[in-house]
Amino acid sequence: MKTLIVLALIAIVAALAGGGLFMLRRRPTDATGRDSRMAWALAMRVGLSVCLFLFVLFSYWMGWIRPTGIPTGQ
Repeated sequence: MKTLIVLALIAIVAALAGGGLFMLRRRPTDATGRDSRMAWALAMRVGLSVCLFLFVLFSYWMGWIRPTGIPTGQ
Protein backbone atom coordinates (compact mmCIF):
# COMPACT_ATOMS: atom_id res chain seq x y z
CA MET A 1 0.00 0.00 0.00
CA LYS A 2 2.80 2.40 0.89
CA THR A 3 4.55 1.67 -2.41
CA LEU A 4 1.43 2.48 -4.40
CA ILE A 5 0.96 5.79 -2.60
CA VAL A 6 4.62 6.74 -3.06
CA LEU A 7 4.43 5.91 -6.78
CA ALA A 8 1.31 8.06 -7.12
CA LEU A 9 3.05 10.96 -5.37
CA ILE A 10 6.04 10.59 -7.70
CA ALA A 11 3.69 10.67 -10.71
CA ILE A 12 2.03 13.82 -9.35
CA VAL A 13 5.39 15.56 -8.91
CA ALA A 14 6.47 14.43 -12.39
CA ALA A 15 3.30 15.92 -13.92
CA LEU A 16 3.95 19.15 -12.03
CA ALA A 17 7.54 19.24 -13.27
CA GLY A 18 6.37 18.54 -16.82
CA GLY A 19 3.91 21.42 -16.65
CA GLY A 20 6.64 23.73 -15.38
CA LEU A 21 8.99 22.61 -18.12
CA PHE A 22 6.37 23.21 -20.80
CA MET A 23 5.65 26.63 -19.28
CA LEU A 24 9.31 27.62 -19.40
CA ARG A 25 9.77 26.54 -23.02
CA ARG A 26 6.78 28.60 -24.23
CA ARG A 27 6.40 27.03 -27.64
CA PRO A 28 2.91 27.98 -28.92
CA THR A 29 1.19 25.17 -30.77
CA ASP A 30 -2.34 26.39 -31.49
CA ALA A 31 -3.93 29.46 -33.08
CA THR A 32 -4.44 31.28 -29.75
CA GLY A 33 -0.72 31.14 -28.93
CA ARG A 34 -1.14 28.86 -25.94
CA ASP A 35 0.70 25.65 -25.27
CA SER A 36 -1.87 22.92 -24.65
CA ARG A 37 0.80 20.52 -23.30
CA MET A 38 1.19 22.63 -20.16
CA ALA A 39 -2.55 22.64 -19.52
CA TRP A 40 -2.70 18.88 -20.13
CA ALA A 41 0.17 18.22 -17.69
CA LEU A 42 -1.40 20.36 -14.97
CA ALA A 43 -4.83 18.78 -15.54
CA MET A 44 -3.16 15.38 -15.21
CA ARG A 45 -1.62 16.45 -11.91
CA VAL A 46 -4.99 17.55 -10.56
CA GLY A 47 -6.61 14.32 -11.74
CA LEU A 48 -3.90 12.18 -10.14
CA SER A 49 -4.20 14.11 -6.89
CA VAL A 50 -7.97 13.62 -6.76
CA CYS A 51 -7.61 9.92 -7.58
CA LEU A 52 -4.99 9.46 -4.86
CA PHE A 53 -7.19 11.23 -2.32
CA LEU A 54 -10.20 9.08 -3.22
CA PHE A 55 -8.05 5.94 -3.12
CA VAL A 56 -6.81 6.79 0.38
CA LEU A 57 -10.39 7.38 1.54
CA PHE A 58 -11.51 4.09 -0.04
CA SER A 59 -8.57 2.23 1.52
CA TYR A 60 -9.49 3.57 4.94
CA TRP A 61 -13.13 2.59 4.42
CA MET A 62 -12.10 -0.93 3.36
CA GLY A 63 -9.77 -1.27 6.36
CA TRP A 64 -6.61 -1.62 4.29
CA ILE A 65 -5.02 1.31 6.11
CA ARG A 66 -5.52 2.53 9.66
CA PRO A 67 -4.64 5.84 11.24
CA THR A 68 -2.04 5.52 13.94
CA GLY A 69 -2.08 9.06 15.26
CA ILE A 70 0.37 10.59 17.67
CA PRO A 71 0.60 8.81 21.04
CA THR A 72 -0.26 11.14 23.90
CA GLY A 73 0.67 10.97 27.54
CA GLN A 74 3.99 9.21 27.07
